[in-house]
Amino acid sequence: QVQLVESGGGLVQPGGSLRLSCAASGSFFSINTMGWYRQAPGKQRELVAAIRRGGSTEYLDSVKGRFTISGDNAKNAVYLQMNSLKPEDTAVYYCNADTMVTRYRYLEVWGQGILVTVSS
Repeated sequence: QVQLVESGGGLVQPGGSLRLSCAASGSFFSINTMGWYRQAPGKQRELVAAIRRGGSTEYLDSVKGRFTISGDNAKNAVYLQMNSLKPEDTAVYYCNADTMVTRYRYLEVWGQGILVTVSS
């Protein structure tokens, strides 16, 4: 079993910053990719940012230059630094991990979601 523990959400004013953290724990062989998705009311869930074990990253176009994803392989953790936040960034953010629970068995794991609200 793999669990994802998320932290760092909250209320922030436009232009402010937040850092989201996600740590994986439990029994697994390896983690291939970790990332963050978000879903706003009435909208589809979308990938915000992802990072692979080798260090390559990808970002949603609307957050490029404002958000930075990073990882700590030793801690099985991923972080999302969010700067210059805008009201349209308001959403529930979900941590996601692509794991191998054994050498041959794949498992995709989701966190419970944390709310980020950007408002004056």
